[in-house]
Amino acid sequence: MTASEGERRHRHAQVDPLAGLRTPEDPPWDVYLTGTVFLDIVFTGLDRAPVRGTETWARGMGSSPGGVANMATALARLGLRTSLAAAFGDDHYGEYCWDALEQGEHIDLSASRKVPGWHSPVTVSMAYEGERTMVSHGHAPPAAKTAPVHAPRARAAVASLAPGTRAPWIAEAARRGTRVFGDVGWDDTGRWDLAALADLEHCEAFLPNAEEAMRYTGTDSPRAAAHALARHVPLAVVTLGSEGAYAVDGRTGETAEVPAIEVEALDPTGAGDVFVAGFVTGTLAGWSLADRLAFAGLTAALSVQEFGGSLSAPGWDEIAAWWRRVQSYGGQEPGPLTRYAFLEDLLPAEARPWPLRRAVPTVGFGRNT
Repeated sequence: MTASEGERRHRHAQVDPLAGLRTPEDPPWDVYLTGTVFLDIVFTGLDRAPVRGTETWARGMGSSPGGVANMATALARLGLRTSLAAAFGDDHYGEYCWDALEQGEHIDLSASRKVPGWHSPVTVSMAYEGERTMVSHGHAPPAAKTAPVHAPRARAAVASLAPGTRAPWIAEAARRGTRVFGDVGWDDTGRWDLAALADLEHCEAFLPNAEEAMRYTGTDSPRAAAHALARHVPLAVVTLGSEGAYAVDGRTGETAEVPAIEVEALDPTGAGDVFVAGFVTGTLAGWSLADRLAFAGLTAALSVQEFGGSLSAPGWDEIAAWWRRVQSYGGQEPGPLTRYAFLEDLLPAEARPWPLRRAVPTVGFGRNT
């Protein structure tokens, strides 16, 4: 390992939220996940949505691994040892995404595969007025090149649940003691049948957004939906957008609700993934339910203040900079500060000045061999 590589690894691992819990018998990975990696190309500095028949120039552009890479990056930046299984094309896009995740974020890709002759999926995202518009293109990789049948041993796994589909690795991982956190996307079939989410029975926690939760439960409020979901999964967490998040522990009956942090949202890409990463981190660290919600909401709020998905995922330096900054304001109500005081002992003693700006990588063609 070179000196520069060692320095990068040191910076990446400067906060280990599980340090006091680790033993020699632990699984090699804290979190395992699988899915599709996209190359995200993000256009920024747009004053308004593009108009049909016109040409619109963006004042900025960046690129980064997207798709499941958003969550993998968020987990790794929070100090969790992360393993990702995904297919990568053998084109420049695939090489770039592989290097960015393995070398830049220190994510384990031993369960991933490079697929000859398969081109990488691409998403173009245009951010404006706090929203985003995306156009994607891609083809499914050969079945043999997708997730391995046997997932590596890990403390936790994040599984994307699909209606009417079972992923055999989820049941196997749960039987081996892996704590499975399920998320879900929009049901294009329109059925919204909770029974169709077959792998939900293997999940410790389920984290839909408010609209998804209400549709799956046939309820008229996110909180009622959370209570309904808690009859099917040990822990139901419903994100409420600008209102924060609400959770119900079906085992104990405990509930928790934490309001969102008010921020200027530049780009919501990947915010849901960052929320899940924050919640998984707090759960593995053994924090209270309310602390987990608060931390997840904080990391998501920090992410929407920057452009891009994986680019904007905060690490402990960003969290520490935010904490130092909010403490510097005089005349504040003590309640909000008390809500995040549990972070004090975790944060780096020194944080870089606020605001922080991550370097925005762009794809360079002409790789040296």
